[in-house]
Amino acid sequence: MRNQRKSSASLILGVLLLAMVGGVAYLYNSSLFERIPPSIVLEKEIDWNLKEPIVVHVKDNRGLRFVRATLSDGEKNAVLESREFKILEESVDLNLTFPRTGFGANKKVFELTVEATDASKWNFFEGNSFVAKSVIKVDTRRPELAIIGSSYKIMKGGAASVVFKAEDDAMKALYIETNFGKKFYPTPFYKNGYYVSLVAWPSRAENFSASIVAIDKAGNISKAHIPYFLQDKKYKTSTIALQDKFLDGKIADLTAEVAPENNGLEHLKKFKFVNEDLRIGNENNILKVTSNVPTQMINDFAVKTFYPLRNGKVVASFGDYRFYEYDKVPVSESYHLGLDLASNAQAGMQTSNDGVVVFARENGIYGNNIIISHGLGVYSLYGHCSSYLVKEGDVVKAGDVIAKTGMTGLALGDHLHFGMYVQGIDVRPEEWMDESWLKDNIFSIMNSAKKIIDR
Repeated sequence: MRNQRKSSASLILGVLLLAMVGGVAYLYNSSLFERIPPSIVLEKEIDWNLKEPIVVHVKDNRGLRFVRATLSDGEKNAVLESREFKILEESVDLNLTFPRTGFGANKKVFELTVEATDASKWNFFEGNSFVAKSVIKVDTRRPELAIIGSSYKIMKGGAASVVFKAEDDAMKALYIETNFGKKFYPTPFYKNGYYVSLVAWPSRAENFSASIVAIDKAGNISKAHIPYFLQDKKYKTSTIALQDKFLDGKIADLTAEVAPENNGLEHLKKFKFVNEDLRIGNENNILKVTSNVPTQMINDFAVKTFYPLRNGKVVASFGDYRFYEYDKVPVSESYHLGLDLASNAQAGMQTSNDGVVVFARENGIYGNNIIISHGLGVYSLYGHCSSYLVKEGDVVKAGDVIAKTGMTGLALGDHLHFGMYVQGIDVRPEEWMDESWLKDNIFSIMNSAKKIIDR
């Protein structure tokens, strides 16, 4: 009997112990006792111009019970925001502004501390806490910006230069913005804090304006308008009647070569594909490789005039706006983005300046296509080559023969399609073939700027 009682007592005790262990395990794993602290999105360092609040995102899946943000100047503390939540919030944005009192007068560096506690019952019902800190650098001064020299004028479809000074210990972005959405990026020039850039006015843009923009890490902005005289230019427009021989010959052959999946299209649709879809893809390839700008400091930019084809005769001009018709019905349109030059069949084409071959491959309507970088965001392009005498990555010297003229791509006769690009924008090759233009618009500007910088 006594043994039975002992056995029953042991059983009851065991059940109670199991129940207690189970209860503890349940509570330990319960969401009420979750152990994940709140998250605080706060950068380690922040440059602050005091104009806009610092936004701090605080989050906890269980719910926030308390948040506080404190700013310290090393001697005194100022509470920027403190909240206790009777109704729990999973996510809170703190919009912190600088104290309006005399706190931190004449000081530029502060420490921001953000604390958050959640509603968990963990930590003896005190909840999980997390603290994030950031070094705050107060900067209300705009970057220094001044134009040293620039081209007097820019022609529609052409290019121009500018030299300027831009200084800020915390510079974040520096570029030239235009009215047509393009940003040009400068190259460091001659001495620290000075820059040079070429800009371009697309032949398809009706107007042109450009301003240098300097932005520091705190968001302070300086702008300087570049005072170019605008020289308009009218480019040729022409209407071209499409012939069946052309559509069923060159267009059909090019489609079969580059996009055989479109072989089944009716011949006018093939033409629209080649003249529009394929052209856009080809020009995007060119844009990609001609948009790169050197970031190493330069002292000058000594290029010679470009004469890529000896005794070459101009057979098509830059900027031509072409309208295509079939049986007098409009079909498509396009712009001609280069200068077509022809001499003898399979004539040698040469680069007039040193450079690096950045593109040497088949490129749709441009056929076998070579692009050479000459520095300062300037590129020369050679299309319809019958063969390559260089490859990508090759360093070429002025006078090197790089290819032979041909009829590859959308070419009806043996010729060279020659193009010039400034940071991805096609520009008038004629300017780069003009010694006086190079002197007046680039060399003189840079040389005069050096003298001013040395004063």
